[in-house]
Amino acid sequence: MRGLINKILFIAGLVAVFMAVTSFRMMANPPRKIKLGFIPLTDCAPLVAAKELGLFAKYGVDVELSKEASWANVRDKILNGELDGAHCLFSMPFSVYTGIGGKAGSDMKIAMILNNNGQAITLSKDFCGLVGFKEVNKVAAAVKNVQSRKEVTFAMTFPGGTHDIWLRNWMAAAGVNQKAVGIITIPPPQMVANMRVDNMEGYCVGEPWNGVAAAQNIGFTHIATQDIWKNHPEKALVVNAHFAATEKENLKKVMKAVLEACKWLDNMGNRKKAAGWLTKPNYVNAPLQVIEARLAGSYDLGCELGVQKYKDDGMMFYNNGIVNMPRKSYATWFMAQYVRFGYLKSEPDYKGIAEKLILDDLYAEVAHEMGVPMQPDMQPFKTTYDVPFDPKNVAAYLKTCKR
Repeated sequence: MRGLINKILFIAGLVAVFMAVTSFRMMANPPRKIKLGFIPLTDCAPLVAAKELGLFAKYGVDVELSKEASWANVRDKILNGELDGAHCLFSMPFSVYTGIGGKAGSDMKIAMILNNNGQAITLSKDFCGLVGFKEVNKVAAAVKNVQSRKEVTFAMTFPGGTHDIWLRNWMAAAGVNQKAVGIITIPPPQMVANMRVDNMEGYCVGEPWNGVAAAQNIGFTHIATQDIWKNHPEKALVVNAHFAATEKENLKKVMKAVLEACKWLDNMGNRKKAAGWLTKPNYVNAPLQVIEARLAGSYDLGCELGVQKYKDDGMMFYNNGIVNMPRKSYATWFMAQYVRFGYLKSEPDYKGIAEKLILDDLYAEVAHEMGVPMQPDMQPFKTTYDVPFDPKNVAAYLKTCKR
């Protein structure tokens, strides 16, 4: 019996020594801090939830979230390595790579999509009474009416970014000549302040800045982006190319934490808690009631237009994995819009650029390990006001779409 006790004590001592040595090594060589940026928008919620729920720690990565001032700032910091990755406009890597929104050939990688839907076009009080909610057929006349009194300028957040393309799609559907109005770039958190001082008559941006304009009686929500394209891709986890190439396992851990956060966010019972985090100054820093309402799909439109309820087409973060897979068909569609709206004089190498910038194989690994269903890609689809789009026959689309 004494010999058995001595053996047990000896083994326990070895375990204690091993744990002490391991702990010392970890203290001497702590895990590298991974820095992820975000812009103060409601759809940065997956990164915020992954941090606040302790999911990054659960998967073994030390992540610091960094609040950034503009999409251009995010672009520069991803490219120079100051950020390992960020909550980012899905189309930004294609805009930058093709030379629209940055130096041509600059390489930013898309790891996964973070959300669908949840952006909107806000119009100033100049349009109140001239055009209502989703009255796209009245927009052209309303613009001419306002132009009889003043110049009309619209704002978006980044050239070739998602908000820019939603704005231009809306104008094309409405029959507004894009050369007859001003289009300027404003960072998302500055939209409301700029409209307040009359710098523009409309803008396209993510929430909560559409809801804030309505709540402050500065403007009204004319149309949500899910009304332009239901379940469209919006923000993505975009990463530095060196980080993706040299720290694959760490990136996979980050993606797993974010995917779990996306699942959590799509439980509508959790969104009130998420809104409580997002309202804080270190995150979105906007009124709780506005963030919470629009996250719940309840849009007080402003301009006495009432409340619009979104259910299966509100802001989605997971939707059984439909949201998160980064699709080459989406990449092709955005680059086709660059040709459509004159950003590019000729068609780019859709397939080659999509394959270079989208980490679809890495996402497939993560999805398999997490039990997340994969989705079909390169299938034709149609948005609300546009002609059908076949990613395998872009030339046919460009012949028939409205400019």
